[in-house]
Amino acid sequence: MIKRKLTIFFCLLMTAATAWAADVPEVKWDATSLIIDGRRVCPVMGEIHYSRLPEAEWQQEVRKMKNGGVTIIATYVFWNHIEEQEGIFRWDGQRNLRHFLEICKEEGMPVVLRIGPFCHGEVRNGGIPDWVFGKKTSAGNAIRTRSEQPEFLVLVERLYRQIFTQVQGLQWKDGGPIMACQFDNEYRGRGSYLMALKQLALGVGFDLPFYTRTGWPELSTPVPYGEMLPLYGDYADGFWERSLKATAGNYYKAFNFKAFRSSTAIATEQLGNQQEKLNKGESLYPYFTCELGGGMMTAYHRRPYLYSEDAYSMALVKLGSGSNLLGYYMYHGGTNPEGITWLNEMQRTVATNYNDMPVKNYDFQAPLGEFGQPYPHYYSLRPLHLFLYDYGEILAPMEAHFPCEQDIRKGDDSHLRWSYREGADGRAFIFINNYERLQNLSTKRNVQLEVCGVKLPKLTIPAGCMCILSVNVDGMRYATAQIVAKRDGKIYLQQVDGMPTTIEMQNGKKLKNVKPRGEAKPVYKNIYLLTQQEAEHLFLPQSETTSEVLDCEFVKTKEAADLRKITIGINKVAEEPTDDDFEQAAVYRISVPQGLTGQPLLRINYRGDVARLYCMGKLIADNFYNGRPMLYGLWRLPQGVTELELRILPLQQSMPVYFPQEADTTSGEAVSSITIEQVPVW
Repeated sequence: MIKRKLTIFFCLLMTAATAWAADVPEVKWDATSLIIDGRRVCPVMGEIHYSRLPEAEWQQEVRKMKNGGVTIIATYVFWNHIEEQEGIFRWDGQRNLRHFLEICKEEGMPVVLRIGPFCHGEVRNGGIPDWVFGKKTSAGNAIRTRSEQPEFLVLVERLYRQIFTQVQGLQWKDGGPIMACQFDNEYRGRGSYLMALKQLALGVGFDLPFYTRTGWPELSTPVPYGEMLPLYGDYADGFWERSLKATAGNYYKAFNFKAFRSSTAIATEQLGNQQEKLNKGESLYPYFTCELGGGMMTAYHRRPYLYSEDAYSMALVKLGSGSNLLGYYMYHGGTNPEGITWLNEMQRTVATNYNDMPVKNYDFQAPLGEFGQPYPHYYSLRPLHLFLYDYGEILAPMEAHFPCEQDIRKGDDSHLRWSYREGADGRAFIFINNYERLQNLSTKRNVQLEVCGVKLPKLTIPAGCMCILSVNVDGMRYATAQIVAKRDGKIYLQQVDGMPTTIEMQNGKKLKNVKPRGEAKPVYKNIYLLTQQEAEHLFLPQSETTSEVLDCEFVKTKEAADLRKITIGINKVAEEPTDDDFEQAAVYRISVPQGLTGQPLLRINYRGDVARLYCMGKLIADNFYNGRPMLYGLWRLPQGVTELELRILPLQQSMPVYFPQEADTTSGEAVSSITIEQVPVW
C-alpha cells in the first residue's frame, strides 16, 4: 500500500479503494484549497450522470475518466429518474446509484453527489417529477417547488431518505467515496432554503467533509459562512441564449484572466442580465469550479459547435485566475433513460421549459461523448491535468496576478492575455492565452515577460497559443516549454508549437532551440521534452482497439413529405418536432453487419434538421444537426439485430435556428456516408 505521506490524493488516482480501508484520510479546506491529510491538492472534477449510461458501461467509463486525469467524480441524482411515479422509487439497472458508487470506490474515485431536489441538467422539469406540480397544500393552493413550504420539504425529506439508502456505508467517514454533496442548483432565492435542505440531509444521516452549492446567481440572502462552498462555472457558448448570432452573450469573458470568479453568461434564459457581483464573504472560500464547460449541448433553436481549444483555453484561464479545482460539466456525455414519458427538457412541459433539447442525446460534445468516444480535448486536457496532479501542492498557495487588463472586449487583439501565479518562495507559473473562441487573435512578437525578477527571452506567441511556463521550478530558472509532469525524478516538458524551447538552469547553463526527444532520452539530465501528441498520451495505457473504419450499407426507402411548420414555443424560441412529425421524414434503412466485436460506433454523416434512429420501431437515438455526425454505440443493440431505421427531417429556408459555420444549411436532407469505427478502450 502506498504510504500515507504521499497523500490519499495520489492513492485515489493510482490505486484501488483498499487505500481507504485502514485509515480514512482527513479532508479539510481553507480560503486557498482542499487539504487532504495535511497536503494541499488541486483536483480535477469531471461530471458524469450515472443514470444516463447503461450500468454495464460504468466501470469502463470511470476508468476512462481516471485515465484522462480526473480525480473526483461529480454526478446528479435526478429525482424524476428515480421517482417518476409518486411513491415508486427505482434503483434498478442504470438507476442503481449504490452500484455506481461501489464502482467509484473500487476505482478509487471520490464522488461529489448533487442531490437536488432541483438539478436542471437539461432534464424534464429540471428533475422534479411531473406529479409534484399537481400537489396541493392544506389550503388548496398549488405546492411551491424549491421553497421552504412544509409540504414541499416533506417530499424532499422523503427523497433524501431514499437517496441515503443508496449511500449508507459509502460516505467518506466509512471509507467510502462520497466526499461532498451539493444542494439544489443555480438557486437565487434566500439562503435559508439551502440551509433547510442541508438540515434535512443531516437529519437523515448525511455526514460529509464538506457541502457545496453553485456560486451563481447571487443569493437574495446569504448562507452562513462555512456551511456550503460556492462553486463557479463558465462556458464558451450556451444553447440557452435567445440570440441566433454566432458570438452572442458574454461568453468571450471566459477567455480573459480576471479576479471575478463567476460568470454572467450561464443560464441567461432564466436569470436575465447578471452583474459581476459575488455574495459578501465569498472571497473567504477557495476558488473552485463545478461547471467549467467541457463542451455544450445543442438545443433545437441554438446548436453550438464546440472546439477542443475552447475547453483547454477556459481551463487554463481559470487556473491562471486563481482557481484550485477544475470541475468540468460535462466531462462524459450520456443518453436519457427510458421513462413513462420523454425525460428531456422542452418548452411544452410545466417547468424548466426554456429550451427544446434532444429526446435521447446528451453527448454535450464533452471530452468523452455520449458513447464514451474520446473527442480531441480528452487528450489535449490531459497534460493540464497531469500538471495539477504533480504540481498542485506548489500551485495551490500561489496568488494570482493580472498584469493584463481584466475587462478585454470581445475580439480585442491589442493585448497579450496573460497572468502569473507567484509563491512566497520565488517560484511562479506564467499562464498565456492567445485564443478566443471564433475570434482571430494574431501572433504577438517580441514579447518580454518578467516574473519574480526573472526576465524571459523575447518570445513570439503564436496565434491560438495557450501554455503554462515555469519560473524557478525544479532547478530551472525558466523554460519556454510547458511543464507537464514529474514522476520518478523525471521532469516532463511539452514543446509549445511555434515557440522555440529555451531552458535556463539555476546553475547558469542555458539550452537553446531544444528539440523534443520523447520519453526515451532526456534533453538535459532528468529533463524530457515532448511533442504535444506525446504529452497528450503521456502515461496513457495502450488502447485495446484498432483504428479500422468499415463502410456500412444503407438505402433510402422513402422521400420526405410535406415540410412541417416550425412553431415558436412559450419561451419565444423554435420548438423541436413532435413524434408525429417524423411520419413525414425521409427514411433510410441501415444494414447492421454481424460478428462485430469490441465497441463498434456507428457514424452517420448527414445533412438535415433533426435525425432519429429506430430499432424495431423503438427510438434509440436522436440528433439536432450542427455539422457533426450522428453517432450510436452498436454494442447497445439487442443481440441479432440486422437492420436500423433512420428518419431525417429536411432543413428549411430561413429557419429560426442558429447553425454554426460547420453546418451545411442547404435546404433538404441527405446522407453522405455511414461508417463503423471502434471506440478506444484502455
